[in-house]
Amino acid sequence: MPVLSRSFVPLIAALSLGCRSLPAQHQGAAPAKPTLVLFLTVDQLRADYFARFAPQLTGGLKLLHDQGAFYANGFQDHAITETAPGHASTMSGRFPVHTGITMNSLGVNTREAPLIGVGDIGASPFRFQGTTLTDWMRAADKNTRVLSVSRKDRGAILPIGKSKSEVYWWASNGTFTTSSYYADALPGWVTAFNAKKSAQQYAGQQWNLLLPATAYPEPDSVTLESQGQDIVFPHAISADSAAAARSFAGFPMMDSLTLAFALDGVRARELGAKTGRTDLLAVSLSTTDAVGHRFGPDSRELHDQVVRLDRYLGAFLDSLFKLRGREGIVIALTADHGVTPLPDAPSTNIPNPGTTRVDLAPAYAEWSAKMLARGVPDSAHVFDEGVLFTMPALFKAAKVDVDAAALELAALVKAVPGVARADLFVDLAKADPAKDKIARRWLNMFAPDGNVRLAVTLTEFSYWKPVRIATHGSPWDNDARVPILFFGWGVQPGAHSETVRTVDMAPTLAAILGVKPTEKLDGVPITSALKK
Repeated sequence: MPVLSRSFVPLIAALSLGCRSLPAQHQGAAPAKPTLVLFLTVDQLRADYFARFAPQLTGGLKLLHDQGAFYANGFQDHAITETAPGHASTMSGRFPVHTGITMNSLGVNTREAPLIGVGDIGASPFRFQGTTLTDWMRAADKNTRVLSVSRKDRGAILPIGKSKSEVYWWASNGTFTTSSYYADALPGWVTAFNAKKSAQQYAGQQWNLLLPATAYPEPDSVTLESQGQDIVFPHAISADSAAAARSFAGFPMMDSLTLAFALDGVRARELGAKTGRTDLLAVSLSTTDAVGHRFGPDSRELHDQVVRLDRYLGAFLDSLFKLRGREGIVIALTADHGVTPLPDAPSTNIPNPGTTRVDLAPAYAEWSAKMLARGVPDSAHVFDEGVLFTMPALFKAAKVDVDAAALELAALVKAVPGVARADLFVDLAKADPAKDKIARRWLNMFAPDGNVRLAVTLTEFSYWKPVRIATHGSPWDNDARVPILFFGWGVQPGAHSETVRTVDMAPTLAAILGVKPTEKLDGVPITSALKK
């Protein structure tokens, strides 16, 4: 394995030793306030993975689980459980209905904020509304330093909100970059890291099992995985360096590279180095999502990815503790969403009664034709991911009641196999949120008096017709359930079965830090996580 950077040497060393334990460093009296908040988001990390893989976890996941406050029943309590809405809710304490980030396609991408040195589409938090923990910390101390890194642009941008901080993500050319929203040029430490061409050094190598093959009970020959291509270990990385960089995001080593980059940033920006100042490091690790989509949550590949993630995190935390001292750091960890099993594949760990593929295009086309005949133009509505977006003024101009029209579409789609329900938002608003979680999650997504008039919910384990991979995005618990944990300064360790939500995480951290949110939140502090 090539050395990725000077600061990554101890991480690789710890990984090669299996990272069986993490020695406590700089043990002593805890400072009066923490010097560093580390917020970790693992894309597509299901909560049940901790129990499922527990016997083989020896690194960071084990440390945080065993010595932190762990909540197995955490939820992204909104309906469209995708990456952008999930990341926007974790550090804002607010649901998508209030952050304005409702789906990936309405996330961060814009040509108004081009990337630095890369031709990829630009990105910024231009749709994000409100504040995050970053803003509350800076309101309490203007000297607070913030760094956010991820493989994905939305994973780096949305936890921080609109803050003009140091925010970096992975580009298609195999470098970390940012957009003109944040800077005009990359700082020296980033260009130095990119100059090592770490991803390119993996050209011609393979992803093989970390543990002996007997440690993995999952079959390695499920033809439905990876859409039937490259389904058996080892998985080769292209021998062409440029191609290796382009595909690197789909391999477990991408997480180790992201953590190495984050650690270089901690050093360069001196995060957590000053007593009396609390800095913030946000890291979103995306490879579990890439592997989970391609191979599914029951695959041997996903199993190996989680074991590797555990070792990478263990080595990273060991290095961070040596660098800054464990006693002054508070850590939070969660996921932006879960995942539903691979369509049609046998599932041993997640019961799957079978898959129905749903195509609502014919029903929508029939309804659109009826609306057009009544004078409602096609530009007055869009039907995307089961959600009907409307321009009520155009319906009104045609003397058509928008909710009555939406009810007609609901009747058509309800007749389609695989549709569990089709609800007008005016009706969802009448439901009891404590008893109807589907209604609650849709109302946490969109306002009942807004432009979205109808929401379609598929039956559990059903997919939209074109889908051939494991995916997420539904209001059901497989997609919504995530782990939530806190560790370190100000945290009361323990395992908890109570139901908590990701919007509760930022208020909890604010309570630990003694800072005040600057706006009304949807979440509340999780008191059982707070040290008495």
